[in-house]
Amino acid sequence: MKILSIGIVLFALTFCGLGERLRQVGSSNSNGTTSNSTTRSTGDDSDAEKPSLTSAQQAIQDSATEVKWPEQGISWKLPAGWPKMNVMKESFNYGSPADGFLIASISTMPDSFPSDISIKATYDSALELLKQGKYEKVRWLDLDGVTGVEWVEAPPETKDGIRRHQWIGFRKYQGQNQQVNIILSTNGDKFEKQEDAFAAILYSMKIPKG
Repeated sequence: MKILSIGIVLFALTFCGLGERLRQVGSSNSNGTTSNSTTRSTGDDSDAEKPSLTSAQQAIQDSATEVKWPEQGISWKLPAGWPKMNVMKESFNYGSPADGFLIASISTMPDSFPSDISIKATYDSALELLKQGKYEKVRWLDLDGVTGVEWVEAPPETKDGIRRHQWIGFRKYQGQNQQVNIILSTNGDKFEKQEDAFAAILYSMKIPKG
């Protein structure tokens, strides 16, 4: 649970400038300056890649077991040895210090919330962190028909620092406008060993819409 708490705090700090970016983009739109880079259709973006698994990642998926989040209809394929920690309506936690953690959360937004602008601001913030060397990979990624932002953090300064593989997207589900946030994490000195497993888990995700 200590890793989970640290992860949540660091995630909040990482995106502390997101609100300002949303205000800037919103101001631009109110002045009539719109473009494909600031107005986009979530889940239908031509720039989004689809997962492409390596042979090692595919082997992990093939031997994994499907685990469902009944409250949200979402599922993943998890390798053997990933125990259940805590599953609630808006949070889903599996894993252990030995293998890493799958931390999923749902944030329900008002219908008026500008999801397209928010996800674009998330992407822009991630690109800035990529330029600063804090991330080593950033891209638009389509997971089961939902376009979101995927990134992988650079190695932490200390071997026991937390390192994450993360994806954020938006979906409409049961009449709600939801932000879906998926984090796979472990200590920095264990990350490379679990890198293929993290990718296999994330790319196995099924996300119902509508």
